[in-house]
Amino acid sequence: MKKYVKILSLISALLIAVLCSGCGKKSMTAEEGKLIMATNAEFPPYEYYEGDKVVGIDAEVAALIAEKLGLELEIADVAFDSIIPGVQSGKYDMGMAGMTVNDERLEKVNFSTSYAKGIQAVIVKEDSDIKSIDDLEGKKIGTQQGTTGYIYASAAPEDGGYGEENVVGYENGAVAVQSLLKDKVDCVIIDNEPAKAYVAANEGLKILDAEFANEDYAICFAKDNTELQKKVDEALKELIADGSLQEIVDKYIKAD
Repeated sequence: MKKYVKILSLISALLIAVLCSGCGKKSMTAEEGKLIMATNAEFPPYEYYEGDKVVGIDAEVAALIAEKLGLELEIADVAFDSIIPGVQSGKYDMGMAGMTVNDERLEKVNFSTSYAKGIQAVIVKEDSDIKSIDDLEGKKIGTQQGTTGYIYASAAPEDGGYGEENVVGYENGAVAVQSLLKDKVDCVIIDNEPAKAYVAANEGLKILDAEFANEDYAICFAKDNTELQKKVDEALKELIADGSLQEIVDKYIKAD
């Protein structure tokens, strides 16, 4: 009899531990008083380093959101394609990295209200024979791994892409641009604002006039973290309504 009592006690203890573990994950932010945002700080002007600090549009908007929620913002700088898995697992509370909402990502995470528009641009050398989007077929294309630029470009031709064999995914945009300068790729597809920064910093490059794609940026959350998603979304909508978000965008992106 004692043997069965011990087994039942062990099972009860395990069930309590599992339930408590689940509760701990759901209320982690509230307990620790932190809002942990995963980003990839290689995406100016949305996130980049000034000294040892991550700054930019996303960093400042996230700080205001955290303030509204009474939490301390903590930024985790990670590889772009590890943001969503980290958010899914609960390692990070949310992902904010100039991230585009698309069907593939919506299968894995939920998104906030869109807070910015993104344009996928094409960077080429000034003497390149690529004059328009129509000239990309058969070219070697550089992108940042895991981005929508990579997804769109590497799709099969019948799906509007150029084939995975013609696309190289790099760790970040800066490495992709250096590969372009060294003639390892013929062009780089990346978001327009970072593209402007890379072209300004590297002589001999230009951006094609035509847009490669037009997108919406939003913040991602784990599917089961609906409570935090709702609170962040409410805070984000307030920042949009009172003009605070636009002030931050205008600070980093000057009108042409």
